[in-house]
Formats: sequence, C-alpha cells, structure tokens
Amino acid sequence: MYGNPTQNSNVATVYDYEKDMRLSMQLNHWILKPLGIWPKSAGISWAEKYIYVLINIICTSLIGFLFIPCATYVTLELEDTYNTLKLSGPLNFCLMGVVKYSSLIFRENDIYRGIEQIEDDWTNTQHYDDQIIMIRKAKFGRRLVAICVFFMYGGVVFYYLALPFSHGKITENDGNLTYWPLPFPVARVLIDARHSPINEIFFWLQCLSGFVLHSITASACSLAAVFAIHTYGRLEVLIQWIAHLVDGREDFCASVEERLAMVVQQHVRILNFISLTDKILREISMVEVVGCTLSMCFLGYYTVTEWQSKEPASNIITYIILLTSLTFNIFIFCYIGELVAEQCKKIGEVTYMIDWHRLPGRKSLALVLMIAMSNSSIKLTAGNLFELSLSTFGDVSNANVNVYYMFIKFVYK
Repeated sequence: MYGNPTQNSNVATVYDYEKDMRLSMQLNHWILKPLGIWPKSAGISWAEKYIYVLINIICTSLIGFLFIPCATYVTLELEDTYNTLKLSGPLNFCLMGVVKYSSLIFRENDIYRGIEQIEDDWTNTQHYDDQIIMIRKAKFGRRLVAICVFFMYGGVVFYYLALPFSHGKITENDGNLTYWPLPFPVARVLIDARHSPINEIFFWLQCLSGFVLHSITASACSLAAVFAIHTYGRLEVLIQWIAHLVDGREDFCASVEERLAMVVQQHVRILNFISLTDKILREISMVEVVGCTLSMCFLGYYTVTEWQSKEPASNIITYIILLTSLTFNIFIFCYIGELVAEQCKKIGEVTYMIDWHRLPGRKSLALVLMIAMSNSSIKLTAGNLFELSLSTFGDVSNANVNVYYMFIKFVYK
C-alpha cells in the first residue's frame, strides 16, 4: 500500500473492503435511497434519473400536503393563541424538512465525492491495526445512526398514530358525523376532511407524509454522523502512522522522507474531507440547531400547559418523546463536531510527543507545520456562524431551560 509490505500477520493479505464499506454506509443507503437523495453514479441511465426526479417531486408534494392545508387553517380559521402556537411547531418542522431536503439534493455532488473518498479509504486500508480502528469507528457510527432512526420514527408512531388513536373518533352534529382527528388540521375552505372517505384518505396520507418528513431528518443526521465518525477514524489511523514515523512499520516505506510525505499527505487529505463535510452540512446543521431549538421551545410550552390543564397522558408522552428526539438530533451534531475538533488537536500533541529529535538532518522542522495546522484546523460549523461543539449544545440546552422556566412561571402564576 505505502511501500513494499512484507508477509506479516499485521498486514492483511485478503481484505474484503466492500463488506466494511457496507458496515459504514449501508444504513444511510437504506434511508437516503427511497427519498431520492442517494447520490447518483456516473453511469446511471436516463430512466433512473427520471425516477429520482419523480421521487423528489413526490416527497416535496407530500410535505406540501402537510404544510399548505394546515397553514391555511391556522391563517383563516384559528382564533385562539394556544392552538395557533400548538400548530406552529409542526409547521416549523415542515419548513425545516423542506430546507434539509433541498440542501441534500443541492449537495448531491459533494455527497458523492465524500462517499467516494470513504470508499477509497476503506480500499487503501490494508494494515490489520488500521482496519481494526476503522471497523470499530464504523460500528460506532452505525450505532449513532440506529439510535437517531429509532428516535425519529418513534416520533412518527406517537404523533401520527398513537396520539389520534388514543383520543378516538370525534363525534359532531348529534352523532351524525364521526371522524378521526388529523395530526395536521385542514382548512374547510379547501376541503371538508371530516367526511368519509376523505377523512381516512387524508389521515393515512398525512401519516405517509410524516414518515417522509422524519426520514429526511433521520437521513441528514445519519449522514452527518457517518461522515464525521469516518473522519474521526481516519485521524486515529493517522495518529498510529505518526507514532511509527521515526522507526517505520512493516507496511511503510523504508525511507524517512517517504514516510514523512505519506503522513503529511494523509493529514491534508483528512483536512480536505473535514472541509467537504462542513460544506455538505452547512445549511443542514444551521437549520437543525436553530429549528430544533425553536421546536423544543414549542414542545416545552405544550408539555407545561397541557400538564397544568390535565390533558390526556398520551399528549404529554408524545411531546416528551418528540422533545427527546429533537434534543438528541442537536446533541448528535454538536457531539460529532466536538469529536472531530478534539481529534484534530490530538494530532499536534502526538506529533510533538514522538522522538522527532531522532529524525535525520532538519526533517523534524516539517512537523512544525503539522502541529500548527492541528491547532488551527478546520472545524465543523453550523452555517459558519458557530462551532458544533458540546459547548454549543450546553448553550442551547441552557436557553431552552430558561424558556421552560418562563413558561412555568407564566402558566402557574
């Protein structure tokens, strides 16, 4: 791979990189492909391109099917403030979904480049110790994706199914009209969705639309997790390379100059991948942090208000599950940003701690630039406005707690 490796137990002679690539990206493929946002390969046919476009139109139409009738209902028919605020949260989530979906479509080429680089990294990882690191991080990223999907689809089940079913059918006009309550009410100026079979059609179409909407959020979160954790794994592999820079390793080149060039090139490659990841997630992370923070404030208000008014427990449980899901989404973005930033700094620390004084001539001066780049390396940000870090997550959580405290004082005063 990097030199002339000898036959050693630490050097992989037969390596199925496609299996490990599937371990890293398979869940993302399952989520993104049905939404039409999995990057298209260069050899795709015209028919497949049209299918992708058709899927994009269908998904966008389903989100519009939720947003437009409900926004019309809020504008024309609602008069009380609480119900207006109660529907503002779901409408805000719809707008977030549209922006994230559009961003994933717009960034398709960048996502394709990122997936190609991940595949190249798996292909070129031949040393057993490096493979172990990469596989361990891929499993960690897969667990993050699975947890994110669990929370997202849990929100779908509770908000679109459990909540309406727990309330049961609504009866009006002295028992002459019975219908299911819709998660997103529809303005009667558009259509009266209380009558059968329109009610049943709208109910199940809204469930399908909600599934698509939450799938978009899950796909954005999972893509961020996999790209960032892959970066984290490659940085850990680079740390192993730096540790063997002076004395070499069985799969490394014999020349110190070549080993040094290999380490620097890999460091630059990782920094470029971080920059690409930040570019892909720029709009998504901004919408996720700001939009989820706003939605969390709404959910906190609903929970406190309905707790005080003795509403059914199913309402409060649903709001708590949605609140947990959105909190976890923000945490994922901030956590992976923290991991990447800390690992980048660790490169500089490890570079200084090796026996650089044993390098011949003035070659150790080349490490100074690596240390400097590690201390000022590229970080993941939310729209280039603030860093994705645990400190940011703490600020968001603190702001939400303050808002909840204000709501409690307002409700119980």
